[in-house]
Amino acid sequence: MAQPDSKKIFFENLSGAGKAIAVLTSGGDAQGMNAAVRAVVRMGLYVGAKVYFIHEGYQGMVDGGENIKEATWESVSSMLQVGGTVIGSARCKEFRSHEGRLKAAHNLVQQGITNLCVIGGDGSLTGANLFREEWSGLLGELVEQGLIEADAVQKYSALHIVGMVGSIDNDFCGTDMTIGTDSALHRIIEVVDAIMTTAQSHQRTFVLEVMGRHCGYLALVSALACGADWVLIPEMPPEDGWEDKMCQKLSATRSRGTRLNIIIVAEGAIDRHGKPITSGIVKDLVVKCLGFDTRVTILGHVQRGGTPSAFDRILASRMGVEAVLALLETTANTPACVVSLCGNQSVRLPLMECVQMTQEVQRAMDGKRFEEAVKLRGRSFENNLRTYKLLAHRKPESELPISNFNVAVLNVGAPAAGMNAAVRSAVRVGISEGHKMFAVSDGFEGFYKGQIKEIKWADVGGWTGQGGSLLGTKRTLPAKHVDKIAEQMRKHNINALLIVGGFEAFESLLQLYEARATFEEFCIPMCMLPATISNNVPGTDLSIGADTALNAIVETCDRIKQSASGTKRRVFIIETMGGYCGYLASVGGLAAGADAAYIFEEPFDIRDLQANVEHLTEKMKTSIQRGLVLRNENSNENYTTDFIYQLYSEEGKGVFDSRKNVLGHMQQGGAPSPFDRNFGTKISAKAMQWVTKKLVETFRQGRVFANTEDSCCLLGMRRRALVFQPVVQLKDETDFVHRIPKEQWWLKLRPLMKILAKYKTSYDVSDSGQLEHVVRNRPKELDASVAM
Repeated sequence: MAQPDSKKIFFENLSGAGKAIAVLTSGGDAQGMNAAVRAVVRMGLYVGAKVYFIHEGYQGMVDGGENIKEATWESVSSMLQVGGTVIGSARCKEFRSHEGRLKAAHNLVQQGITNLCVIGGDGSLTGANLFREEWSGLLGELVEQGLIEADAVQKYSALHIVGMVGSIDNDFCGTDMTIGTDSALHRIIEVVDAIMTTAQSHQRTFVLEVMGRHCGYLALVSALACGADWVLIPEMPPEDGWEDKMCQKLSATRSRGTRLNIIIVAEGAIDRHGKPITSGIVKDLVVKCLGFDTRVTILGHVQRGGTPSAFDRILASRMGVEAVLALLETTANTPACVVSLCGNQSVRLPLMECVQMTQEVQRAMDGKRFEEAVKLRGRSFENNLRTYKLLAHRKPESELPISNFNVAVLNVGAPAAGMNAAVRSAVRVGISEGHKMFAVSDGFEGFYKGQIKEIKWADVGGWTGQGGSLLGTKRTLPAKHVDKIAEQMRKHNINALLIVGGFEAFESLLQLYEARATFEEFCIPMCMLPATISNNVPGTDLSIGADTALNAIVETCDRIKQSASGTKRRVFIIETMGGYCGYLASVGGLAAGADAAYIFEEPFDIRDLQANVEHLTEKMKTSIQRGLVLRNENSNENYTTDFIYQLYSEEGKGVFDSRKNVLGHMQQGGAPSPFDRNFGTKISAKAMQWVTKKLVETFRQGRVFANTEDSCCLLGMRRRALVFQPVVQLKDETDFVHRIPKEQWWLKLRPLMKILAKYKTSYDVSDSGQLEHVVRNRPKELDASVAM
């Protein structure tokens, strides 16, 4: 594991001693808020600060008294998996008045609180900023009224504010994802998947209304994730005459043999003239024009409920820690900031810049400047809309470009949820670009055996929500069969190759690149999309399928922990998959609230195991009832899951008993998560556009000839950017013996997991501390927002 260099700062330099931090949740609740509260409390206590809960949001701040309570380490135990917010949230009219804010200031000063961590939407954060701006004036008034001493004005001279956006609507500019959005998408997709089976049985059309107020993000992304026939959102109202176009589309879909239609309507959907389009209007229209059996389902507050997804738990935990660091570093001149997610990185942005841009979106919509509204929503939203249009609406044959290129797509390695979404996207984008698409069954084994056939637009209908690999996938590498594969490529005149898979796909692409010297058939554009639950492919921070596996782990850990509820103290040892890559164990451990996670990348010995047992024993005696320990399957050949279980059982005698569980292949199965569906869909669309560009560039004298490094690439997400990287250049970054990248970003999250489990450790903050500015639209090459 790479050692930290001397330039890196560790937060031991940042002390919270003498500081008081208060955390509150305000406005509408969102899944993941509790994970954020837990992270703020534990990180705050860890650095030596006093931390307070403010119950019932701003109302609690105004009312004071029992609503402002000091938090302890134990007071945030067992809340990670709970939806909503356990400290309560309320909309407060009184705080909007000067008198209300004066009361709130008095209550904070009485507790010595000058650092506020606000988790809420744009309204809550705007209110917090106004409070901050008025702070010194409010203290002056309190002195005049004799409610506080004059020296308190100097002592508590500045109020520092850091915001985290908790909202299922994802309507806040400056962040790719808000806390709660991914969980809300989980609820929507669960309902859509269930409805699809009954709709198919009865040949019905279903109109689903989803939440989001004036933002169409939930509607758009869920439409993309389930392959809906039509979507109506407020940012981009349909053109006049949309009614006929929609009915024609539904009718055309049925005529191709599909037994159902899904239409998704955002609750704030309008037409070009600002008139609301409700789910009832859409239903009546379908019945009147087509006579289809049509039903309406309004999802309502189901979307706000339930347990937070793995993504939301990790996002909220990272943001909570970052928020405390921001408060520790703030000065009297630091503007109020909001902790945001950009690509795969936490960033800090000036709060009011984000609020102003969010308000600009609404002004653009009110002024019917819809194109501008979509742009202001950010590149992630724009990307979603463009991809949805590309995949949902098939152009007539006469309008398609004629390229005369044949592109083959195949899956390689172990199955991963989201592979089918990637294949569907590749096929439909390829057809839209004028190519003839070919599907290869069973990976390279099927390739050399000639299991290749043309695949059409309708053939991939309904693939998005299917788990596993519908094309079939094998781990066979091409090296031994390159001659036969080259023969099949000649036979079918394959001009480009798209491979969706894990580490085997990466090795396969390297072998095909090397085979170019012998076989000209491989001198074509070749691209790989990383798809593996292990997330062990070099050149990318995330792989298709890893999010679904994480959710499977987290859901199982929640159930296992709950099984010990009300019994005596118990520790669970859980084995995860991942080969030699500790991603699932580490990030799953962070999301499930594990006490330890043993991985290959961080060597451990008997002393570490003993220290962990002692640490857990101490915690068990004082507070917690249940412990959770994760172990990656190949973390150590001698310290097996059985060994660790027996060690914990023996050493914990009299304090706790132990149980073990091997999760196995359940981590590979199941329907893909919304994240994996969209990640697969969008990076696949991007890859196909790259393939088209390369085909045009390399077409000379009647044939395609591409033999440069940059024509054989892996498309991966790196921090904030989506990049095409030549596979040859990734060789030096790879440990081929253990099939993992030499450097892995998520290792930086491990200290975070340890801190939240009460271990003393160092936390690298070299990426933190930079206040950035809101960028209206990032350049295309820096667009990592494709992830969601």
